[in-house]
This record gives sequence, C-alpha cells and structure tokens, in this order.
Amino acid sequence: MKVGIPRSLFYFYYYPLWKTFFEGLGATVVTSSWTNRQTVERGLRTAVDEACFPIKVCFGHVQELCHAELDCIFIPRLVSIEERSYICPKFMGLPDMVRASLPNLPEIIDITIDLSRNGRTLEKDLLRLGRRFSQNIAVTRRAYRDGLAEWRRCRQWCRHGYTMAEAIRLWDGERITQPAANGLNIGVLGHAYSLYDRMISMSLVDRLRQLGCQVQVVENLEQAAVEAKAGEIPKRVFWTLGRKAVGGALLLDSQPEVDGIVYLACFGCGPDSMVGEIISRKVLSKPFMMLTIDEHTGEAGLVTRLEAFCDMLQLRKAASL
Repeated sequence: MKVGIPRSLFYFYYYPLWKTFFEGLGATVVTSSWTNRQTVERGLRTAVDEACFPIKVCFGHVQELCHAELDCIFIPRLVSIEERSYICPKFMGLPDMVRASLPNLPEIIDITIDLSRNGRTLEKDLLRLGRRFSQNIAVTRRAYRDGLAEWRRCRQWCRHGYTMAEAIRLWDGERITQPAANGLNIGVLGHAYSLYDRMISMSLVDRLRQLGCQVQVVENLEQAAVEAKAGEIPKRVFWTLGRKAVGGALLLDSQPEVDGIVYLACFGCGPDSMVGEIISRKVLSKPFMMLTIDEHTGEAGLVTRLEAFCDMLQLRKAASL
C-alpha cells in the first residue's frame, strides 16, 4: 500500500515515528513537497475562512497528495499527545473538514490519538491500525517500537542545537551546515508547524542565523526544566504547545547568555493570542518581540523588524559591557 503523509502540521513532530511504523508494516510512504506558493494558494481556495494559516496550508498539501495515486492519506484526529493536555480543536476536526471540502479523496486514515488520560493508548491505537496492513501482531508491535526509537533519536539531535525540522532532514539523509554565530543569542518560540515551515514563517530561523545570531528553540532546551518553568504560572496551560512555549520563554528569560526572545504567532489562533500575552507579561529580563503572521504578511516587513530587533540587541549588549 502507498500511504501519503502531508508535510505540514504534526509532520514536524512525529514524521520519523509515522514513516518508520508504516514502512515496518510493508507500506510505501509518500510525502508532499515542501510548502510553496502553489501549496498556499490551493489551501486558501478550499479551506474554510475561519481556519488558521497552518490548517489552510495543510489543505494544500492534501490536494497535492491526491494526485500521487495513493491508497490512503494519513490524517490522524489529534485530541491529545500527553496526559492532562490537549491540542487545538481544529486538529480534532481536520479529517472531517478535509472530507467536506475536497472531492475525490483517497481513503483517509483518521485514527483518534488521545493520550490525555493514559500515554499507553497510542500503542494500542497503532496496533489496531496495524491490522489493516499485517495480521501479525508481533510485526506491528515491532514497527511501533522501531518508530518510537527513531522519533527519540531525532529528539536527541535537537539537544545538540538542531530544530526538529533539521533533525528530520538529517534523519532522511540530508547534510546540514549551520552558519557560525557571531554575537547574539536569541530564543525563538512558536508552534513547530508554523516555525519550521519555511513558507509560513518566511524562514525566520534561517534569517536570524544569517544575521549572525545563535538560535535556541524549545526542543533545544531541557524538557524537565521547561515543564518546571511552565508550572510557575498560577494556572496550568492545558494546551500542550502553548505550555511548552510559556515554559520555554520563562527558561530563556532566566538564562544570562540569552539576549532576546522572539515569539511567532499565527493570526486567528486563539491559543497563540493568549500564550503570546502571557509571555509578554512574564518575560521581564529580556527584550521580547511577538511576530503575528498570516497568508497576507509581507516578507519585507518581517525582515525589517528582525533587523531592527537585532540592531537594538547589539546596542543594548554593547552598552552593558
């Protein structure tokens, strides 16, 4: 069987797990290309207006996969990826929105992933899914465990300064050379599916590196320390990605070597609007800039703001010497 995986949304978190799992069951995995202008235009024409920019981009990726002669497309119904936390409701309804908006779709695999009560349910759900590909439960269990091991290997690479997107590219066999930093150390936060999609973020991380900055993202940080910092605010943020952003911001704020923090938010994202406000109020030691983007955001304006922010940080750093 040929299984399609859109190169969007939680591709930037779990692709090594999904690909290893399906290939372990004998399937061929096909991914859509990197987001380009055509992807965006396709998504804008078909997604509902109320959807956020990354969801619209996902629609464009699904349409590309419809032309790849696939047996099925993997679009899981994401409810929760960890205990006591949840994902945006649009992710829960994504398979239904895709079916309602796009005609002539291949079969959609839309298993529900809900780890809010028990983290072990993922294995049970995938073992159930594996019966569609193999009746041998041992083969399915091995495919799942191999996938989990590959995902953890990518997470380990992130601890060495790579973003999750770069770790996935390394895992896929690409060679990556990061430019040398020459001064500023900037923390960059945001949902991975916005931050690491070069079309959505307009290559934010790469642009900061080209300006000579060392960039730290939340995956580079010690996750236990991120969770501990997130626990310092009075009410627990129950959105998984929002809580990690808050914890990452507070941890970066406490590190003397960090010069500033940038938060990338998508217009129309309810959790982003709340999390961005929390971070702006809680970050007290570092200059903080929030960038809000959508499909109409101009590249020139973003570059100008980044350059001005870095110039300000350089002047501030020179004045403190």
